[in-house]
Amino acid sequence: MTAGTVSPARPTLRFIHGWAFDAAFWDPLRAVLADWPQAACDAGYFGRAHEPDVTGPVIAVGHSLGALRLLRQLPDQCIGLVSINGFPRFSAAPDFPSGVPARLLDRMDKRLVDSPAAVVQDFRQRCGDETPFGPPQVATLRRDLAALRDEDQRPALAALPVPLLALAGGADAIVPAAMTRAAFACRPEDELHWREQGGHLLPVTDTGWCAAHIRGFAARLAQRT
Repeated sequence: MTAGTVSPARPTLRFIHGWAFDAAFWDPLRAVLADWPQAACDAGYFGRAHEPDVTGPVIAVGHSLGALRLLRQLPDQCIGLVSINGFPRFSAAPDFPSGVPARLLDRMDKRLVDSPAAVVQDFRQRCGDETPFGPPQVATLRRDLAALRDEDQRPALAALPVPLLALAGGADAIVPAAMTRAAFACRPEDELHWREQGGHLLPVTDTGWCAAHIRGFAARLAQRT
């Protein structure tokens, strides 16, 4: 940087976690990206929901269902979207056969009423996570499980007004590669990067790889503001 040049202000990284997790999910990635302004939302699956106030430019980072939530509504002054293990639609449809059959989500919903901790534990274990969690908030979990079953934000993705960075795992047991390719086919001009052996928890298992891609994406966007 030459003398007298003003460094561009860094946008805030706003993190949105996925179903059956909480804001602490982001701790490893946030630590690696600690030189960037940050804020993490919490959906309230195990306690009180939290939506931090952020002013100025924002880069929204969503994991799994978090990406769908961001497509539903981008934060104010959002200048870019990062989807990690994310999707605009999760359940199968006639024009989206690579999605998950809705009947599987219906079964999870029925079990949530009677055995919420078991459902959450089973799901998190399928993701590759064994960390403890607090008392499940059934109504909130059921609300967002319904979003996984019913919501379709593919039109919002196609019309997305900001640049997109998508990071995906080639061995993701929750969001298979075929689902990712079908979901993001409408955005060939944007970045889609694969971690060949990566699973569904890339921010935790492949933290450095995710951070490097986010850092480069954010730096490029910061130059435009």
